[in-house]
Amino acid sequence: MKMKRLLFFVFAFSMAVSAMAQAPANYYNSANGLTGQQLKMALHNIIKGHSSISYSQIWNAFWSTDNKGNGVVWDMYSDRPNGNPPYTYYLGQDQCGQYDSEGDCYNREHSWPESWFNGDGTARTDLHHIFATDGYVNNRRSNYPLGEVRSATWTSQNGSKLGTCKTSGYSGTVFEPIDEYKGDFARALMYMSVRYYSEDSSWGTSDMTNKSVIKPWAIDMLLRWNELDPVSQKEIDRNNAIYNGYQHNRNPFVDHPEYANMIWDATWSVGDYAEQNEAKASRLVVYDLTGRMLLQMDINSEKETDIDLSGKLRQGCYFLQYLDGNRVIKSRKLLVN
Repeated sequence: MKMKRLLFFVFAFSMAVSAMAQAPANYYNSANGLTGQQLKMALHNIIKGHSSISYSQIWNAFWSTDNKGNGVVWDMYSDRPNGNPPYTYYLGQDQCGQYDSEGDCYNREHSWPESWFNGDGTARTDLHHIFATDGYVNNRRSNYPLGEVRSATWTSQNGSKLGTCKTSGYSGTVFEPIDEYKGDFARALMYMSVRYYSEDSSWGTSDMTNKSVIKPWAIDMLLRWNELDPVSQKEIDRNNAIYNGYQHNRNPFVDHPEYANMIWDATWSVGDYAEQNEAKASRLVVYDLTGRMLLQMDINSEKETDIDLSGKLRQGCYFLQYLDGNRVIKSRKLLVN
């Protein structure tokens, strides 16, 4: 059975993991075909008005949102994805509290600092930007912008850094998370910018933001982070937990990371992106509707019609993901009759 004999439905660059993220059917329908400010407003209207929780309830929410397994806190300020973390926290046992140094306890980190939104009650408890993190590192980050450090004045035990910014457009003090979690933070801040778009009259400004608007130097950097650190299963699970158990809204940039470029990159277009990247795909991965990977194969051809899946898939619906290394080039929904 050749690919040309199968029925395809094109999802414009939505990642195959979007199926795994379990967004409700038609959740993003009103955003289809839009770009720029129109897309930003459409997404805002989709995710606004979420169910809020109290500040104290965040501790309990972490059991679903920031649980690495067996009650271990998934702390992006101490975790070492490719090695052993310098210390480990347990949910409900090591909450701050007082702290004197790294490893004392964990607390509730607002990745978009409270001072930037002047303590707005809804934003203060919005789980999509609040993470369980080491209290001391959180304090060192303070309300500094996220950024890329040129010269570190302090470094945490997992490699997060505080220091002068090397990113073009800003030279002040910034806090830089490790590479493996830069995309997580980028998508959290992008969510905040969209969720509170047009609802930010009481918000303040910072070196990174003007009310809910992310400044140009910072959005350029976050777009890079969004691409260099793709959506992980951790983020997918977190998005689902917040949607199903607490707020009943989603982070669109976890479900559709391509929305970031479609909103903030004026040079981006669907056609140009496809033309530039389609030929780079070197691997094909196939998922079922639960997000379980069924097979992967190296591909040498640029044409889908030359890819032979004969006998490899039973009748049903599947998601295909084309990759260049770890970078998603495009995705397809595939119906096998």
